[in-house]
Amino acid sequence: MARGWKSKSVEQQQEEMLEQRKTARAPISPSLPPKEQQRHRKREGLLLSRERLTQQLEAATHPRHRQMLEQAIAELDRQLSTFKQVADVTPPK
Repeated sequence: MARGWKSKSVEQQQEEMLEQRKTARAPISPSLPPKEQQRHRKREGLLLSRERLTQQLEAATHPRHRQMLEQAIAELDRQLSTFKQVADVTPPK
């Protein structure tokens, strides 16, 4: 009985995460130019990679592995910051 209850909890958590992802991710507008669509996909990919690395960092115990993950996250943050800078410079239409 305990196993069944536990698996329902996991299933419920997975459904909640799926719902959060659906609402959090903004769809790419087909009216955007192809370059903007590509840029948006690149940013989404970086965000997903950062999320995955953050989860790995939370579970990592070895200091060298943690250091490697922290460096990778810092690099992703650097790349993501270029997206923000470009958005700040781009004049509104």
